[in-house]
Amino acid sequence: MNTYFVTGISTDVGKTIASAILVEALQADYYKPVQAGELDNCDTKKVQRLVTNSKSVFHPNSYALQTPMSPHGAAEIDGLTIDIKNIKRPQTKNDLVIEGAGGLMVPLNNSETILDLIQPKDKVIVVSRHYLGSINHTLLTVNTLKEKGFNVSIIYSGDEHKSTESIIEKMTGVNVIGRINDEPYFDKNVIKEYAQKFKESLTSP
Repeated sequence: MNTYFVTGISTDVGKTIASAILVEALQADYYKPVQAGELDNCDTKKVQRLVTNSKSVFHPNSYALQTPMSPHGAAEIDGLTIDIKNIKRPQTKNDLVIEGAGGLMVPLNNSETILDLIQPKDKVIVVSRHYLGSINHTLLTVNTLKEKGFNVSIIYSGDEHKSTESIIEKMTGVNVIGRINDEPYFDKNVIKEYAQKFKESLTSP
């Protein structure tokens, strides 16, 4: 059983679509430890709607918070403090895709961040999207993970930007799984097509 932790270089870079593709490609289970806001249309429900295989199980959040903001702040509004000891991964014999919230340094409480949820055996997949400042954000994210000894790969989200991607790859040397283009829409068929494209890169050692 492999675990894949999906993080991003910022918010709204395409983590949930990437997670749906990974879940479909691997027929893996899905788990989002902390959901902040959009509880009626949370990321778990979004991924579930996009996946066609019958093997994947969608596990409940450890924390489901009302306000769409950093988890520590959303928890404070709800009168809670996030305790990392209460974030327990689901028991499964299947591969598991775990989706983080925002980037690595998003705070969960006064002392712990999303980075503290990643375990040594996890294969960490960084979703990178081109914008002004994205090279810095990508290098900071990837190098932090590499320094801690994690197995790191990149998925690009959005239209190709050769200069940005070339320098990221030269300076990190990490594996690139593939690219998710800015599609007119994402539905089950589009997710399935990407899953087929990415499957070989995901299952190779």
